[in-house]
Amino acid sequence: MSSENERSEEPAEPEQLALIRETVRKAKVPRAKPRTWRGAALAKELPVARVVVDKGSLHLDQFFDYAVPEELDETARPGVRVRVRFGAGAHQVKNGRREGGRLIDGFLVERRATSDYSGPLAALADVVSPEPVLGPELLGLARAVADRYAGSLADVLTLAVPPRSARAEGRPSPEPLPPPAAPEPGSWTRYERGPAFLDSLASGGAPRAVWNALPGPYWAEEIARAVAATLASGRGALVVVPDGRAAGRVDAALTTVLGEGRHALLTAEAGPEKRYEQWLAVRRGAVRAVVGTRAAMFAPVRDLGLVVIWDDGDGSHSELHAPQPHAREVLLLRAAHDRCAFLLGSTGCTVEAAQLVESGWAKALNAGREQVRRAAPLIRTVGDGELARDEAARAARLPSLAWQTVREGLKTGPVLVQVPRRGYVPRLACERCRTPARCRHCAGPLEAPEQRELHCGWCGRGAPDWHCPACGSTRLRAQVVGARRTAEELGRAFPAVPVRTSGRDHVLDSVPGRPALVVSTPGAEPVAEGGYAAALLLDGWAMLGRPDLRAGEEALRRWIDAASLVRGQAEGGTVVVVAEPTLRPVQALVRWDPVGHAQRELAERAELGFPPVSRMAAVTGPPEAVESFLAGAGLPPDAEVLGPVPLPVVRPGGPRRPGDPPPGEQWDRALVRVPPGSGAALAAALKQARAGRLARGGGDPVRIRVDPPDIG
Repeated sequence: MSSENERSEEPAEPEQLALIRETVRKAKVPRAKPRTWRGAALAKELPVARVVVDKGSLHLDQFFDYAVPEELDETARPGVRVRVRFGAGAHQVKNGRREGGRLIDGFLVERRATSDYSGPLAALADVVSPEPVLGPELLGLARAVADRYAGSLADVLTLAVPPRSARAEGRPSPEPLPPPAAPEPGSWTRYERGPAFLDSLASGGAPRAVWNALPGPYWAEEIARAVAATLASGRGALVVVPDGRAAGRVDAALTTVLGEGRHALLTAEAGPEKRYEQWLAVRRGAVRAVVGTRAAMFAPVRDLGLVVIWDDGDGSHSELHAPQPHAREVLLLRAAHDRCAFLLGSTGCTVEAAQLVESGWAKALNAGREQVRRAAPLIRTVGDGELARDEAARAARLPSLAWQTVREGLKTGPVLVQVPRRGYVPRLACERCRTPARCRHCAGPLEAPEQRELHCGWCGRGAPDWHCPACGSTRLRAQVVGARRTAEELGRAFPAVPVRTSGRDHVLDSVPGRPALVVSTPGAEPVAEGGYAAALLLDGWAMLGRPDLRAGEEALRRWIDAASLVRGQAEGGTVVVVAEPTLRPVQALVRWDPVGHAQRELAERAELGFPPVSRMAAVTGPPEAVESFLAGAGLPPDAEVLGPVPLPVVRPGGPRRPGDPPPGEQWDRALVRVPPGSGAALAAALKQARAGRLARGGGDPVRIRVDPPDIG
């Protein structure tokens, strides 16, 4: 027998036996289990945590109280992500503590000494991360957005706080840099109040302006100078743009004006980890300036001094997920709550922007007419009369003026050709004078799908005896020139010239300054080095004839955005628009007067009770659900219900837009309209009605959208 075996048969040492006995004795004591903390002691100070749980249901839109175990006392701070058990019934109480339920995420918003709830509390299951990501400013903003759009706080926080990345949280953020020097005005001198606006920002002021930017490539640099002036005052700045291409231009301009390390870029293209790392740098105060797409509207900028939104009419600013807020409205709330400066900029002008100026809330920041004439290209029009007399237009569906403009433009640079997207459906208008056909009762658009009887797209009333109020004609028109064939004809006409396309499948960011034909859909126009020599804006009826309240405004915005990429008139830049010259949007383009067009649109909408003068909400769902919802909702006394009317049935396997009904199902839509001052009451009534239905019966097929961007 070896010596090792001899030692193994010796009795255990007294110290080892004592250790074993102590281990067995401790095992008999109930141990606090993670995520239930049964038998665990609670925190000695502030033992109650107020939590917003990640449940977007409206009837659960409130705070819930949880007990704080002593072991989580140090990390359970306001603003951190937590895990809690939710849904335990009153029968699931053991030793005075609620147990059971499903584990869900949430945010700890407050520590309290006592709870308003008199029953037993469940314990916090875990603190996911000690990083505080939800501050009181962001919480207040999210609550205001949820109330405005009849949504839940949890849904807004899902949009406001990006998903966690442990690796990004583990990396420290850089040290903040000192404030830069106030910038020179630069190209802001082209605007009558431009230098004064920058001086106010640099001195710590909070000016509010609606900026009608001149055409050309300088708008990104001008935004960067406004941000630099704000940083010079020791405050932060936030810029929201519609897409990644615009964000890249502002990012490059900020780097040129401010240098490296002073701003963060928040876009989806960066990827979840990189974006969260940048967001944390903003939250920690390492950087004080942010540029990004619509999700950046909630960026937690320290000491916010300026919010900027560029091209607020772009549909990308409207969030697709509940409660579907618009970036412009969120930034308006931030400007009011934080009492900071506000800048709404665009080469065009929306009706909402015109309303801000008319109400006196913001000042107009425009250039003089002489500056506009120097910067804008020459605009020429081709109407129906010329098309009818033009042999080339009848043969090739392109007017002679367009051929000549392309030929001359290709001698000095690229030529842009804008064609509408597929799927534009025209609304009806008078065949003689082009006045839109509207309902006599609610002024909604008239339509006749599949050649059926004429009826209103809003309230559903028939209009069998319609006649034009302007000229008395009874004939309607809905004619569209084929965009695809026009683009093909251009390629055949100039076989030696390269043709490049930019659209939904492949969007170009820029093109060289060499002669080429660039065919693009609206919003996808690439920037040309040195500017385009000319541009063709084709198929004007396809854009002006859309069944949308904003058809004219949107067409003018798209045209001006494309024409802004063309060289100025002094450099020979020319734009040809194929549309009836007498129409208001076409005249505004010829005069380069988007502000005047928006002001006239605003006056007309005020007379007819259209948004944004009125507030409106859309209620959609199966016919019986919409009817019962409206019957049970306690709408404000001054609310007017338009409809319901049936929505087009989505073909199974066909394309679907956000908000469309399920394929093959027949849904209705009703519009609820209230006058100014009743918007908050309308949102509260709709939210309460839907929350009550959810609490009583579970799932509810009714969908609500406050301020829908497309109302027909």
